[in-house]
Amino acid sequence: MIHLIYCSARDTEWASIAIEAGWHYGAQLPNAAHFAPDFVDQDWNNPVRAQYLAALRENRPRWATVLDLERRDQLAEVLGWAEDAAALVQDSVIIIPKAFGVIGLLPSVIGGRQVVLGYSVRTAFGGTTVPYHEFGHRPVHLLGGSPRAQFQAARFLNVVSADGSWARKIANKFAEGITTTFQRVKPHDRHEAFSISCRSIRDRWQMFDKGHK
Repeated sequence: MIHLIYCSARDTEWASIAIEAGWHYGAQLPNAAHFAPDFVDQDWNNPVRAQYLAALRENRPRWATVLDLERRDQLAEVLGWAEDAAALVQDSVIIIPKAFGVIGLLPSVIGGRQVVLGYSVRTAFGGTTVPYHEFGHRPVHLLGGSPRAQFQAARFLNVVSADGSWARKIANKFAEGITTTFQRVKPHDRHEAFSISCRSIRDRWQMFDKGHK
C-alpha cells in the first residue's frame, strides 16, 4: 500500500482526523511537531544542516528528505546530507532531484537505508521539471499537489508514498471534501469534509495500487 502523509506542524485537529483515516503524520522540522512524525522535511528555502540533523536525531522518523538537488555541482553536498540523515531514519532517505541528468548518479542505498526519489508535483508555485522517464522504475515520493495531479504523475512513476495538505485547504476554505472520483461534496462542517477527503483519497490509492500489481 502506498503511504499517505499529512504534513503539518501547526495543528492537532486536522492531523488527528488524517491519522484516524490511516494517514501518517509529517512535519517540517525543526518546527514543533504535535505527534511523533513518520515523515519529516525542512524549509527548502532556508536549509540549515546542523539544526535539521539535530531534529532528526530527536525524532528518528521513518522517512526524511534532504537538501534539494537543484544543480549537478551540489551532488556531493546532497549525498553528504543523505549519508548523515541515513543514520537517523528508520526506513528511507528522500533525495529530490531537480536538475536534469543527475538521477543516474544517485545510489539506490546510502548509509544502509533505501534512497527514494522525491518528485515535486506541479502547482501554481512550480514543481519538478525533470521528465518522468529519467526516474525510470526508481521508488518515488510525491511532494504536494492536488490528488488529481498526484494520480496523473503516478501513471508514469513508481510511487511508494505521497504527502500533501490539499484536502485540508479545500475543507478549510470551502467546507468541501472529495469522493474517490474527485467529485466535490459539501457536508455539514469543515472537519467532516476533510475526513471524507482523507478516506476517499486513501481508498482511491488502494484501488490504484491493486490495479498496478
